[in-house]
Amino acid sequence: MDYHTGGEPFRIVSSLPVSIEGVGVPEKRVYAMQSPELERIRQILCFEPRGHADMYGGFIVEPNDAGAHFGVLFWHRDGFSTACGHGTIALGVWAIESGLIAIDPSGITDVVIDVPSGRVTARVHTDDDSVTGVDFINVASYVLAERVPVATSLGEVVVDVTFGGAIYAQLDAASVGLTVTPEDAAAVIAIGREIKWALNDSECAVHPSDERLSGIYGTIVYETLPPHPGGAVHQRNATIFADGELDRSPCGSGTCARLATLTANGTLADGATLVHDSIVGSQFTARVLERVEAEGYDAVMPQVSGMAFKTGEHVFTVDARDTLTPGFVLR
Repeated sequence: MDYHTGGEPFRIVSSLPVSIEGVGVPEKRVYAMQSPELERIRQILCFEPRGHADMYGGFIVEPNDAGAHFGVLFWHRDGFSTACGHGTIALGVWAIESGLIAIDPSGITDVVIDVPSGRVTARVHTDDDSVTGVDFINVASYVLAERVPVATSLGEVVVDVTFGGAIYAQLDAASVGLTVTPEDAAAVIAIGREIKWALNDSECAVHPSDERLSGIYGTIVYETLPPHPGGAVHQRNATIFADGELDRSPCGSGTCARLATLTANGTLADGATLVHDSIVGSQFTARVLERVEAEGYDAVMPQVSGMAFKTGEHVFTVDARDTLTPGFVLR
């Protein structure tokens, strides 16, 4: 079942022909990363000709315990990720529209999901039987390092590094003469990849308690826009994750990282809203639900609001004679 959230695809696989071992979702992710069978299925569904270089999706798995409705293993072109906000929003819509979870008569239904970085909620809003929006409530998010210098082909740049379910470096596009527009997409991808790999094995990319969450997942290249009507902080971003994938949405877990960063540096006041645009013009709104402490850091509990739409249902076939299986990517 395929959805898109803010233009970013999410391919939902609700059952698999092979088992995924592991006590909880984080362990299942490690198993999937080491399983030739699951890697082949991921590649078949993600690579061309059935997918593309920027494809995204998830395998539905058992939750950690009865406190969640289900678990999910997020995947992209290069492997299995630790978090995915746009995917969580899509999963909330899918869970309601597929009938997996009954609509609460109040019009607000919490879909609780175990992901590799923790337990998250897709708070689904409905009007009668129609989904009208989803609030993604993520794990606690916090700044790991501020103003980290990075040597790049465009000169030395300065980034902040923040955990929002995955670890992100964040670069002001103006500092390297770029804008977050389709015209600059190739250059944004290039600098995003450079920064990711420059910092991926650095001390600032180490998760404080779980090495499985370490490493720079992506680089958020952002620009600040004039305040949104009503005075909300307004930014546009392109998140470059994996090895050069460009998120078409404003990036759910990346938006959580930005909330934490903007709160820490005083740009986002308590109770204020962040309006977060993507490179294709889609939009999330986000706010801090509360300030907390996590892993010894001052942290925030973030909420990101958006909507996902179903784009299709698919039955994919693999012909035994097809020498191009599991597929290919050209970028």
